[in-house]
Amino acid sequence: MSEVNYSEEHIRSLDWKEHIRLRPGMYIGKLGDGSSFDDGIYILLKEVLDNCIDEYVMGYGKKVEVRIEEGRVEVRDHGRGIPLGKVIDVVSKINTGAKYDSKAFKKSVGLNGVGTKAVNALSTYFRIESVRDGQMKRAEFDRGVLRKDEKLVRTDEPNGTRVLFEPDEQMFKHYQYRDQHIERLLWNYCYLNTGLTIVFNGQRFQSKHGLLDLLTTKMDGEPLYPIVHLVGDDIEVALTHAQHYGEEYYSFVNGQHTTQGGTHQGAFREAVVRTIRDFFKKDWDANDIRTGIVAAISVKVIEPVFESQTKTKLGSQEVEPGGQSMRSFIGDFIGRELNNFLHKHPEVAEVIQSRILQNERERKELSGIRKLARERAKKASLHNRKLRDCRVHLSDPKKDDRKNETTLFITEGDSASGSITKSRDVNTQAVFSLKGKPLNCYGLTKKVVYENEEFNLVQAALNIEDGMDGLRYNRIVIATDADVDGMHIRLLLLTFFLQFFPDLVKNDHLYILQTPLFRVRNKKETIYCYSEEERKKAIAKLGRDPEITRFKGLGEISPDEFKHFIGEDMRLEPVMITKDAVVNDLLGFYMGKNTPERQDFIISNLRVEKDLVGEEAGPVKEGIALERVKAIARKLEENEVEAEA
Repeated sequence: MSEVNYSEEHIRSLDWKEHIRLRPGMYIGKLGDGSSFDDGIYILLKEVLDNCIDEYVMGYGKKVEVRIEEGRVEVRDHGRGIPLGKVIDVVSKINTGAKYDSKAFKKSVGLNGVGTKAVNALSTYFRIESVRDGQMKRAEFDRGVLRKDEKLVRTDEPNGTRVLFEPDEQMFKHYQYRDQHIERLLWNYCYLNTGLTIVFNGQRFQSKHGLLDLLTTKMDGEPLYPIVHLVGDDIEVALTHAQHYGEEYYSFVNGQHTTQGGTHQGAFREAVVRTIRDFFKKDWDANDIRTGIVAAISVKVIEPVFESQTKTKLGSQEVEPGGQSMRSFIGDFIGRELNNFLHKHPEVAEVIQSRILQNERERKELSGIRKLARERAKKASLHNRKLRDCRVHLSDPKKDDRKNETTLFITEGDSASGSITKSRDVNTQAVFSLKGKPLNCYGLTKKVVYENEEFNLVQAALNIEDGMDGLRYNRIVIATDADVDGMHIRLLLLTFFLQFFPDLVKNDHLYILQTPLFRVRNKKETIYCYSEEERKKAIAKLGRDPEITRFKGLGEISPDEFKHFIGEDMRLEPVMITKDAVVNDLLGFYMGKNTPERQDFIISNLRVEKDLVGEEAGPVKEGIALERVKAIARKLEENEVEAEA
């Protein structure tokens, strides 16, 4: 082995902006394009908003205004404003901020002197304005470099801070802000800060009842009993049970949505089981007690410790350094308040008991089937033919910090799965190959998950039989052709996940892979186009008579080309449930009994192979596309008959 020279010239010091740009993951997690709720562009927005919320918590400014247009973000609060002499330092000098003063920000949500610096360094345009007592200070930056340092000016504007920024497209490729993700973020702020008003592009967000409003909004259908809402010092809880599988939690620390849970969520789950067992004096199985639960918990902690820079999982064992343990703090509160509530509301206790007994019966009925299903999964060589796993899981996932980067592609057919398998990043990307079309499982019980080979193997591959805690992949990507059969398979898979694992969808783990429809190239350049509009732009750019290829299926795309589509530039469309959607109603309409109304809706709205019907396509191709859309309705009807049989 040759000796590597190691001397003074190998030592390099980076300034604050260089370090943030070189290692953005340390500050904002993954970069992403905006398809995921935790992509970097939303973390940038959150870091700015956190400062506004801290001002509100301190008693200053009840209104925050947010505007996002064409990738430019503007946030204006009505707090005290940054001290005018420190405006530039606060957004450009690391470890500078007020949150080191624990008296001023005892339980803040922002990062200690890092948040707005990361936004500044990762933006091609960043402007900060602070207004205090009739004076304004303004400064502008480009990727962290100061471009304008304006003098103080007089103003009639009210006190507060305004931040404008545009994320750097070099870092956030093809990024796009999605209103659903932004609205979810803003609603969470309002649920946790009753009395706060946020205005986003003219839409007003406000909550009067905190976590009670959150759970009311998040519930899919009616709860089995009225939501139990418990409020104490530095803790708020809302919970109920619903008629669905799995558990659903929304947990927060100091206003931060801990999407991966943590010690507070774990303590809450334990406390609910223990309290219900004590109340009924029954040693019920914990899963029987928690199956169907929908709950939210918010705690305020002094100097919280998180397991990552983006603060998605709480690691603190205590509510304050050297103080009461998180487990006893939450356990005492739930043990006291939930127990008192059940004694005062015996009708609620009766419904809870009925749901637990129902869960117990179903679990016992499935116990034999589950054992056989596990054996079948092993015999099917899950980790050989059906599933081509990634190295993160083939090694020791507990010691591998890339688990949050893992992706499972679910695809159909040997050619498509073969192309993805050869093109993937073997470290973090896995491939599951479907055999034929899945069953339409709408209206069926969870028994079908174990009896149907494909569903059983998908469940085993994801490791979600006992809930989301064991989920092996952060992203599950449905990769099917953009033809009638591919769209049909996509609908059937969506039905499976929404029917039996809705929390997997609600927690932003499910996506649709977008692959290019066209390849436009000449001798010098190749452009992949995902729409008719992109195709036209590519033709205009490359000039006359470029070679144009229309991709009809995933299997037609060579592995060398596929690398471009599932790598850094991968385009994913998130599967999101809107605020007003009721999953069971959606499934009933699309996947239940076939009706003329559904056929009319599909024919009017589903745009299968829409790019074949350009302005120049003419009536012939329009007719072809319409026939393919009609075929979707027929396929659904055929599958309905199959499910009934």
